[in-house]
Parts: sequence; structure tokens; C-alpha cells
Amino acid sequence: MPKPKANKPKNAVLVALGAVVRQKRKAAGYTQEAFGMAAGIDRSHMGGIERGEHNLTMLNILKIVQALNMTVDEFFKGYNEQLVNVLKAQTGVADDFDN
Repeated sequence: MPKPKANKPKNAVLVALGAVVRQKRKAAGYTQEAFGMAAGIDRSHMGGIERGEHNLTMLNILKIVQALNMTVDEFFKGYNEQLVNVLKAQTGVADDFDN
């Protein structure tokens, strides 16, 4: 019988990136399913991205950016702030990232 997976903390970088994807998707008025179709990424995989469970390839990041009709620079605006928030929530420490 397989061992149940331990609940280890999610990678803060991936959680922050997923939060940015979710925020920008909702701001664009997409449902998760419609956004997955627009980006060419399966809805369940998109859900995992938004939860910080998947390490995105550059190709998938570019698909997401294109579906949002924005530049890579526009997409990543606010990412550092999200990362700081996730790190603070997970560890209570994020001074190295504060600007």
C-alpha cells in the first residue's frame, strides 16, 4: 500500500506565481476553464498552477501571458509583492525580499 504524502509546505515561488496567474485571470474576466482553453492548458493543470503545485515551463508562462493579452513585463508586475506575502505567511520572515 502506498504511503500517504506528507503535507510539506508548497514552494513559495510557485505559490506566488500561481497567485499572480489567478489574480490576472480573474481581472481579465476568465473562468478557470475558459482561461485554460484560451491558453491551451488543461483546466485541471491550470488549477494546479494557481495553487502553486506545478513548476511552469517558460512555454506555459508565455501561453498564459499571451492569453491575457499582455507583455511578460506587465504579467510579472506585482510578483515580488506576492512572493513577499507568501514568504511572510509561510515563515513569518521575508526581509530579504522587501524593497
